[in-house]
Amino acid sequence: MHRSDVLIVGGGHNGLCAATFLARAGRSVHVLERASVLGGAVRTEYPFPRAPEVAASTGSYLLGLMPPELVQKLGIQVPLMRRDPHYFLPTQGDRYLLFGSDAAEMKRQFLSFFSEQDFRAYQALQAELEMLREDTAPTWLTEPLSIEETAERYIRPTLRDTFIKLCRGSVGDYLERFDFKSDLVKAMYAVTDGFSGLAGTWDTPGTGMNFLVHNMCRLPGADGTWMVVRGGMGTVTRLLHEQARAAGATFETDAEVGSIDIESGVAKGVTLIDGRVFRAEQIIVNADPFRMSALCGDQMPAAFEEKIAGYERKGTTFKVNMALSALPTFTCLPEDRGQHRGTIHLLPEESRVLASLHESFEDIQAGRLAEFPTIEWYIHTTMDPALGGPQGRHSAALFVQWVPYEIAGSSWEKEESRYIEHLLSICDRFAPGTSDLVIDTFPLHPQKIESHFGITHGHIHHIDNGYGFADRLPYRSPIAGLYSCSAGTHPAGSVIGAAGHNAAMAVLDS
Repeated sequence: MHRSDVLIVGGGHNGLCAATFLARAGRSVHVLERASVLGGAVRTEYPFPRAPEVAASTGSYLLGLMPPELVQKLGIQVPLMRRDPHYFLPTQGDRYLLFGSDAAEMKRQFLSFFSEQDFRAYQALQAELEMLREDTAPTWLTEPLSIEETAERYIRPTLRDTFIKLCRGSVGDYLERFDFKSDLVKAMYAVTDGFSGLAGTWDTPGTGMNFLVHNMCRLPGADGTWMVVRGGMGTVTRLLHEQARAAGATFETDAEVGSIDIESGVAKGVTLIDGRVFRAEQIIVNADPFRMSALCGDQMPAAFEEKIAGYERKGTTFKVNMALSALPTFTCLPEDRGQHRGTIHLLPEESRVLASLHESFEDIQAGRLAEFPTIEWYIHTTMDPALGGPQGRHSAALFVQWVPYEIAGSSWEKEESRYIEHLLSICDRFAPGTSDLVIDTFPLHPQKIESHFGITHGHIHHIDNGYGFADRLPYRSPIAGLYSCSAGTHPAGSVIGAAGHNAAMAVLDS
């Protein structure tokens, strides 16, 4: 029987953060990971049989939301690269927008291809988001308050009502305040920050909270944009593992927990599926809330079980990792002006874009695959060529919102290949010949996300980021000695690390 002060169930990035701070505090910490590698969905893998030298960040793919204060406390030096431009909004005609640090060029594009009204709206949106970032930042490494209490304590008086309405309301209502003329620009903002990893559309309450979360990037030099990690997202895992190990934490992979052992309402340890028993004073579960509940069997109090059940949503994200032979050429911008470095937003024509958002969401609710889902396209080898291997190939991905977890009248096994071809045909409309550049794919629809990364229902954020602050899963469970550092806790799902830090502080305060 193995004994330690703290057991951590799951070696994802939050679990590694928790292990680091607890081991530094002198606790004996042992991490149990079901997979053969650490990191959860924060990995660099070589998933392409037809291009085995090409690496990919198969799950998470950018670093944006980890608080710089946490990076400093961890003592890690993450090799970050700013994407400039960071967004590319192409059309099937000759219009486009490149969002980057060249303000004069951005204004020229807005006035040439869209309108002065859109440019003013863009400026006003960015100014307000900067203030919200600044005010909200101190809340991420503390115990959460309610949304209303957070507004009262942290948000400047002129923005308190805006903050509450954003957190409780829809991304559509928030964006409409800025009086954009272009539906295409509005849709781009909604898609990349409001819909990512969430079951909701333009007017769904909770998409506003998701939008706020995704605009909390404060990394040095980022200017609010998400950044590429050199070597892929596995670099983050490696750095965190090194810190935890140096502090004295120990690790075990291929160690799947079968149950959390609870006696008289107190967590005493865990039993692995192979029968081995581990004992500890405290247990922190890095797995999602539903997995934690299942591991407790019928020992969780009914009210808490009901709370967890209320969070349950099925994943809606389809990640198509791709190895490409060359970069695509876009009809609207054939010359290289950095458009391949940022997030490439593929959206329907402007006259149909908002209607398409509603139609696509209705499709997935009915179990159908959308004709034109919203697509974000990344090509990380434009920033980190080493990922492409010695032949200079490219590591890319399509990040698709939304798809159903289960397909009505069919299955993902039957539909996956056909739908990938369809998605590539959409790419071809913007950049003819893209389909011919694809050497291999490593697709992860929600069911594959579930099996590959061990996340219940393939939900990339564990629970919808529509739940904010104290509405999320608490770090302390009602079972004595049992804690959570899941992405379902405050502040949100994504590669943040704050949940691991905050759960560790809760253990140390116990």
